[in-house]
Amino acid sequence: MTDQKRLITGIEGLDDILQGGLPPGHLYLIEGDPGTGKTTLALQFLLAGAKQGEPVLYVTLSESQKELEAVAASHGWSLEKIQIFELLPDEEALRPERQYTVFHPSEVELGDTTKAIMGKVEAGHPKRIVIDSLSELRMLAQDPLRYRRQILAFKQYFTGKQCTVLLLDDRTNTDRDLQLQSIAHGVLSLENLPRDYGVKRRRLEVLKLRGSSFREGFHDYGIKTGGLAVYPRLIAAEHRTKFLGEHISSGIKELDALVGGGINRGTSTLIIGPAGAGKSTIAAKYAFAAMERGELAAVYLFDEGIQSYMSRLKSLGFDAEPFLNNGRFLLHQVDVAELSPGEFVDRVHRAVEVDGAKVVILDSLNGFMNAMPGEKYLPMQLHELTTFLNQKGIASFMVLAQHGLIGREMQTPVDVSYLADSVLLLRFFEANGEVRQAISMIKKRSGSHERSIRELRLHQGIIVGNPLFDFKGVLTGVPDVLVRKRRRVNGNDANIAQNAAD
Repeated sequence: MTDQKRLITGIEGLDDILQGGLPPGHLYLIEGDPGTGKTTLALQFLLAGAKQGEPVLYVTLSESQKELEAVAASHGWSLEKIQIFELLPDEEALRPERQYTVFHPSEVELGDTTKAIMGKVEAGHPKRIVIDSLSELRMLAQDPLRYRRQILAFKQYFTGKQCTVLLLDDRTNTDRDLQLQSIAHGVLSLENLPRDYGVKRRRLEVLKLRGSSFREGFHDYGIKTGGLAVYPRLIAAEHRTKFLGEHISSGIKELDALVGGGINRGTSTLIIGPAGAGKSTIAAKYAFAAMERGELAAVYLFDEGIQSYMSRLKSLGFDAEPFLNNGRFLLHQVDVAELSPGEFVDRVHRAVEVDGAKVVILDSLNGFMNAMPGEKYLPMQLHELTTFLNQKGIASFMVLAQHGLIGREMQTPVDVSYLADSVLLLRFFEANGEVRQAISMIKKRSGSHERSIRELRLHQGIIVGNPLFDFKGVLTGVPDVLVRKRRRVNGNDANIAQNAAD
């Protein structure tokens, strides 16, 4: 197949999905329920052509020119360069004497409509045409056979004129028109996915693009001021980069020793534990260490406000203001009720590719999970995102809060530990009448690490103590204290630990 110049749609993400745009000179079907953004997409397509000096035509069978101009004004667009052709029934058509008695309406009105459209094309020679909508033509035709023949005639006519045509279909007939899909050169489906809370989730899929490659699957999109914003599905395999797999330091000697010398670039780390155990603080320390090295760090907050996060870090001795001012600290508060998973992944993608972030923190996965339409899709989304970050040499940290605070009944809302290259476990435990904190690394794919459990203290900073050799059962939350006695073993002094309960 020879390379063919594509027509850009005016929507960056959609052009990426279409591998550069639409092949010119063909007829395309844009189908979707009312409110999915078909008219907005069509206007962007025509505006992109008009910007390049192409004559363009919008044939409307359902909306008036004033309604189209109102849609354009809501996005800040002018339709001066778009020729709008209204084919709406006028008041005269409603008079009793104008009603047909000998001929069926489809034989008269459909023919008149077809001639009017072709006459406009002959007069203006447009290169891009939108016909909105097919439901009106379907009702005019009455008969499915007559309707199909009319669409085939349109296809043959427009192909001969080298026109690229978008046919908008609002699917008001409830069933997907497979015959129409077979006629079209390409088919784009737009969907609304209502959620129990928050904004609708919108997604699109290219069902067909004859003779051309495209990015398959569902892609999230939103209707913003300025048009459709499409977020192509992230494919990690397309983003392989060579990088130096070195260790990065947290800036705390004891923590670096615990994790085996540091966290490797191009790996993902899951920080798991109960609420308040210090998960966000540990993740933030890696971000601050990166910024102090002159690197850029991106933090996405799902559960906590920016002001609260900044105040808490400042109380621990982390002053983020200088890094925010010099652009090294990208701090984002994510509203899960207003954001789709695809849009969030796109933000992370841009932070890495455009801004150059070297450390990425998701705080927390519990909030990210709430942004998903179903829990079953979370591991797949995370796998693709973490794989992408790993292949770009990014050190990523994911915070996950467990249900419960102490004891053996700690539960994790979703098991994603197998996705992470490293897992840091934080725990509360009770000792000498105090609630204390412990930290340990229970998994590291990229090398060795300490098997010990160290005490963690958060007071005007982060203090990682020595291994807790004097306790047994720290991870249960209620440990036993070990008493150490000295005795001769093989002629040498040795420490023998014995359970105090014995």
